[in-house]
Amino acid sequence: MKGEVTILKITIAPGEQLPVHEHSYINAEVLLQGQLTVINEQGETLHLKAGQALIELVDKWHYGKNEGTEPTEIIVFYAGIKDKPITVIQDNTEHQTESSTQPQTGQSQ
Repeated sequence: MKGEVTILKITIAPGEQLPVHEHSYINAEVLLQGQLTVINEQGETLHLKAGQALIELVDKWHYGKNEGTEPTEIIVFYAGIKDKPITVIQDNTEHQTESSTQPQTGQSQ
């Protein structure tokens, strides 16, 4: 089993809501621009703004949305396992996403 680090730049359009999802591995993000609201399965809400960092939820359903008027840009660093998904989208979700991502991956030795 080989570790793999994945770095994504994610852009979320104003008013866009991401699908409900969970992460199997620890990850951290830095909000570069805009704002982000993160809501977990218990309805707890976290509001982030540009310049803030976050260690994301692991194995807990949640989603994010951009409630601002400008695009939100996030860099996310995932510490995962090669050939295993870093994000799982919840079945039967009604949330749609058109976020753009630019993945970069690297394997640990």
